[in-house]
Amino acid sequence: MIVVVQRVLEAKVEVEGETVGAIGTGLLALAAVVKGDTDRELNWTAAKIAALRVFRDAAGEKHFDRDVREAGGSILLVSNFTISAATRQGRRPSLDRAAEPAVAKAMFEKFVEAVRRQGVNVQTGRFAADMKVSLVNDGPATFIIDSSASAT
Repeated sequence: MIVVVQRVLEAKVEVEGETVGAIGTGLLALAAVVKGDTDRELNWTAAKIAALRVFRDAAGEKHFDRDVREAGGSILLVSNFTISAATRQGRRPSLDRAAEPAVAKAMFEKFVEAVRRQGVNVQTGRFAADMKVSLVNDGPATFIIDSSASAT
């Protein structure tokens, strides 16, 4: 699983003009399920996102001191298979690493529940929809989490 995490002051997802998910302070996480992902990768990634210390302390002085729960924030999870794209060769991204849609949908739903079990308020986009994502990036502070690195 590959996730791009952005610390935000607010973020929302719209589908056909309807807001389907919105948060205030927290994390926007764009997530791709890749071929071969199992519950192990999903659970590792869920725990990593919830525990990632990317927020300032309560006084606003010390950077990277609190996780999203300690900061009182939420997470907006958005499925985004294009994050798995290989761009090294040619001009057209290869999406061969992305899990098949039916598998990815089931795994993404399990991922959402795994993040919720971490004690975080979670909002989502709509799987496979044409989504419009807007955010106010805080920092900017952006991080890439790749579960393939969890074995090392």
